[in-house]
Amino acid sequence: MEQTLPSPILSNSRIRIAVSALFFLSGLCFSSWASRIPDIKERLQMSDGALGLLLLGMPLGTLLSLPISGYLVDRYGSKSIIIIGTLLYACFLPLLGLAPNLYMLGITVVIFGVGGNFLNISMNTQAAGTEQRYGRTIMASFHGLWSLAGFTGAGIGALMIGLQVKPLYHFIIIGGLALVILFFALKSLLPDNSRAKAQKFVLQKPEKALLRIGLIAFCGMMCEGCMFDWSGVYFKNIVMAENGMVAAGFTAFMSTMALVRFLSDRITNSIGTRKILIYSGMLIFIGLLIAILLPYLVPAMIGFFIVGAGVAAVIPLSFSSAGKSRQFSPGVAIALVATMGSFGFLLGPALIGFIAEALSLKVSFALIALMGLTISMIAFSGKPSQENTVTT
Repeated sequence: MEQTLPSPILSNSRIRIAVSALFFLSGLCFSSWASRIPDIKERLQMSDGALGLLLLGMPLGTLLSLPISGYLVDRYGSKSIIIIGTLLYACFLPLLGLAPNLYMLGITVVIFGVGGNFLNISMNTQAAGTEQRYGRTIMASFHGLWSLAGFTGAGIGALMIGLQVKPLYHFIIIGGLALVILFFALKSLLPDNSRAKAQKFVLQKPEKALLRIGLIAFCGMMCEGCMFDWSGVYFKNIVMAENGMVAAGFTAFMSTMALVRFLSDRITNSIGTRKILIYSGMLIFIGLLIAILLPYLVPAMIGFFIVGAGVAAVIPLSFSSAGKSRQFSPGVAIALVATMGSFGFLLGPALIGFIAEALSLKVSFALIALMGLTISMIAFSGKPSQENTVTT
């Protein structure tokens, strides 16, 4: 079981900067790939159906590696898995631009997803350890940097497209930058003290508190998945936005989510994790309700702004609470919560589509609004005696 021990050499601020750099690295690699998907689709002459199948590759890689990622972090230490994850992420990114056919691209995307998940679990383990050194909640600021990197990567992608730079060369630049960031960050990360006790992840039933956190993550990532995949469709088909404003809802959601992640740590340390999760769920519910009842451009944008504020803290606080588990090591606990959350992220968009076809898109979004309300109910039903965790 990994323990992150205090170091007499490294200052808290130096460790925090190093971990922050990893979150930025992760977001930059992911958004760089996402920004060039249309170009790769055109180069390989993929149909929409083929592209949809391809895009399942990354979450497939995540799901395949989630059961072992916590064990590996627990057994070999988060620093070792950060190296493996970053190498896979940075080295397979250029291969996404080099793949000669859909078959090879599909395999590459799956491995890219595996690398991304290894990096995700290990850097969140480092973040949990850094948070313990600070003695207060700082997890959301790390996730805020991931969101900021998403905007940065999208901007760089737009620039590369404008300069007519091929995805391969674009990805080589980003992959090389990721390796440079890793090189400088490694020497400032928390040291590992790993012990071979990861079997507990398999042999023990998770404590109720951890299952509650996992359910909150499931609902939160279901909401995120819905907003990522369906916000543009909602604005086009329900809000009837003009072509230039179809992405307005997604932009409103993403910008608020990124901003609030940088603010939520301060608020959480003031009023506690439990209350923040209660308020977050209510904001998701209220925001989607506004967008459903008033499906016009300005009210819908306001609703999506509110949803972004609600979603912002849910996953960071879920990982933060998991990292304080008394039953499992941070790596194993975070992997378990991430697994439950990932199922929500995958299930949500598909469920939206099924319900939209059977009933309507508004009804689908109403279901997601209820997921927000469920977050509030789960957090509210926990004991208020420990404000920094979600207890049973």
